[in-house]
Amino acid sequence: MSTWSPDPQRFPRFALLDGPSPLAPLPQFSAALGGRVEVWIKREDLLPLAFGGNKLRNLEFLVGAALAEGADTLVTSGRRWSNHARLTAAAGAKAGLGVHLVLSGPQVDPPNPSVRLDELL
Repeated sequence: MSTWSPDPQRFPRFALLDGPSPLAPLPQFSAALGGRVEVWIKREDLLPLAFGGNKLRNLEFLVGAALAEGADTLVTSGRRWSNHARLTAAAGAKAGLGVHLVLSGPQVDPPNPSVRLDELL
């Protein structure tokens, strides 16, 4: 079995994943469908960085491109509860890059857990 891999010269990549996300069966959902099919779910939430998420796959290429171009900082925007913002902060920290998050949405006091985690990362 061959695995496609992008050209690293054309598409620089910074590794954020240590392998594929695991699969898990959904037996109750399968039963609710009458047992005609076996349904499985891909557990992107179990990826290894900052509570995971499929956005890490894209960030491998965004961070790789930033590093290849000599950038020292990542900038992104999102809502105050943005998973993308959290994962960008974590990816930047792992790559040794500064990160600036431009967060929108209502401010709350104390800050919500997402904002606190963004700040820690």
